[in-house]
Amino acid sequence: MTSERGNRKTSYKTKQRDTLLAYLETVQGKHVTVSDICIHFASNGENIGQTTIYRHLEKMVDEGLVNKYTIDAGTPACFEYVAPDENCHRDMCFHCKCEKCGRLIHMHCEELEGIGRHLLEHHGFALNSKRTVFYGICDECSSSEASENKDR
Repeated sequence: MTSERGNRKTSYKTKQRDTLLAYLETVQGKHVTVSDICIHFASNGENIGQTTIYRHLEKMVDEGLVNKYTIDAGTPACFEYVAPDENCHRDMCFHCKCEKCGRLIHMHCEELEGIGRHLLEHHGFALNSKRTVFYGICDECSSSEASENKDR
C-alpha cells in the first residue's frame, strides 16, 4: 500500500511485496508478464493472486524499481526489474520483438543510440527509446528456420 505524505510516497512492506521483489531480482534483465510471475509462484507453492501482483508491480513502476513495457495491443504488458544503477533506468535502451516466437530482447547498442542523437539533432525529434521496438526474427528462430529449410 502507498500513502502520500506531502509530495513523498512511502511504500508499506508486505511479505507478498518482498516475495515478488525477490523473484524479480532473480530475473533481472529479463522481461516477464504477470502470467509468468503467477506460474512461477504457483509452481513454488506461493499463494499470491494475480490482482495483488498487478498492484505491487504498478507501485514498483511508480517507485522506479520496475519498468513496464506495452509492446502492442495484442500482447500483455511485460515488466523488468531495474536496479537503481541499471543503465536502462536512465539511458537509452531499445527492444527487439521476434515476430515468430514473440520473445522480447532488451538491447543496449551505441549504434542505435546514434539514431536517437541523429533524430534529435537533425530532425528535432526526441525518441523515447524505452518505447521503441524493432520487429523481426530472432537469431534462435532464424537458425531453426534455416535448419528446417535445409532438411527439406
